[in-house]
This record gives sequence, structure tokens and C-alpha cells, in this order.
Amino acid sequence: MLLINGECADQLQVSDRGLHYGDGLFTTIEVQAGQPVFLAYHLGRLQLGCARLNISPINWRQLLIEVETLSQQHYQATDLSCAVVKIIITRGSGGRGYRPPEDCHATRIVSIHPFPDYPPQYWQDGITVRFCATRLGLNPSLAGIKHLNRLEQVLARAEWSDSAIQEGLMLDNKGCVIEGTMTNLFFRKAQIVYTPKLTQAGVAGIMRMIVMELLMRNGIALLEIEVSQAKLLAADELFVTNSLIGLWPVKQLEQHCFSIGSLTRDVQTWLAQYKHDSLRLV
Repeated sequence: MLLINGECADQLQVSDRGLHYGDGLFTTIEVQAGQPVFLAYHLGRLQLGCARLNISPINWRQLLIEVETLSQQHYQATDLSCAVVKIIITRGSGGRGYRPPEDCHATRIVSIHPFPDYPPQYWQDGITVRFCATRLGLNPSLAGIKHLNRLEQVLARAEWSDSAIQEGLMLDNKGCVIEGTMTNLFFRKAQIVYTPKLTQAGVAGIMRMIVMELLMRNGIALLEIEVSQAKLLAADELFVTNSLIGLWPVKQLEQHCFSIGSLTRDVQTWLAQYKHDSLRLV
């Protein structure tokens, strides 16, 4: 099921700048029983990203209706309790050349997909992670937003095919650990939780934002810092997050093993309750 600018369609104009230049943004949203999870967070991040890229005004109310309608229709048609909605916003169609035309009208694409079939033990027993060789470039103008240019992640994810490894961690060109190929990263050392700074590179994920809020709400000390490989390997506990998986504990990074600590379990519990409460209010 696919909507392009509110219409059922499966074709995009070949002149769209999202295709030519990756000139746009996207977000992926968990859907539970026809209800998009944390939709306001996702739309808020898209709004910030559009402002950063100076993409022409979007009818946000109409986009919200499209997401909710597609989610409900999919649930009624399939009776599947879990799904994924993907929103793509591009600058729209324009002539050849990097300079955006002044009369561009943004394109919005909303699609719905099956939920990934992740094994339950990823949440319960943790995952195995490796470091990637592909580095993230430094660009404060684009850092944080989830733009369409994700070739660094594509190259990094192509580095392994071993099903025993579930995620790869990416460093920037200075050697700082930034994020996973599809996740954000948190770790605890003593009484403090740390997460990498995303001022020069990386994607500020929705679940990262929510976990940071929950940690602070529960009185847990949290710092955004530059993270070296050595600092990460010396952590007491480690976990990764995104809007579809929620939180996966990390049980092994390269040859280093980690215990799944009480903080990780607490955050999983807080997340589950927060999601339940947010859906109940819809």
C-alpha cells in the first residue's frame, strides 16, 4: 500500500530530486493494531529536518491523516497487529543541477510494510555487534537529521553476512564511535549513562530521544560525549535503540562480552510502559 501526495500510486516522477540527489528525509514508524507509535515524535523530527534543508511547507495535518488512514486500512485488511509505516519527503521535482528551483513543491510518500521478523531473544538475551570499517563523514549541517543520503550505512551493512552478528557500530573520520548502521548507542559506566554526541555526524533517532527523556525523568545521570572504542569496550552495560526494535541489549562487541544489567532492563520496562500509555491516549 502506497500513497504519493495522498493518491494511491506506485510511480514517482523521474525528475524528483529525491531520486537524483537524495534531496529529502525519511522516517520509519512502528504500527501496533493500526495505531502509529510515537507519531508526534516522528512528525516533529520531519518538521525540523525540513526546516534544516529548507524544503517547502508541508501540509502536516494531511500527512498525519494519510499515515493514520493507511495504518488503519492495513490493519483491517490483514489483521496483522504489527506493521511499519515509512514516510519519505523529497524537495520535489526540478530541473537538472544542484540548485533547487524556487517553485519546487515537496513530494510526500507514505508506504506500509510487514514488521521485521526479529527473534525474541534479541530483546531478552542480547545481540552480538561488531565495529565497521566504513567511516561516517563529518558534516554539522546534516548531522542529526535522517536525510535520504544513507550510502555510508549501505556500505557498512554490506561488510558482513554472518547471521550471528546483528549490528555494526560506525565511527567517524576522527575515530569516535557514533552509532550503529540502524541504531543509536547507549552505555553505562559506574553510575552514569553515556551516548555519543551527534553534532558532527549521525542520526538523532526517535527512540534515542525517548530513552534520553526517560533516563532524565527517572533521575539517571546522562552525558553526550565523544566515545572512543576503548571507552566503549570498558562499559559496564551497553544497548542500542531504534524506533522499530525499541531496545536491544548488547551481549558481545567484537571479542568483549557484556552482562545485561539492571539499567538495561529498567529502560526496557519504561519504554514498554511509555508506549502502552501513548497508544492508550490515542
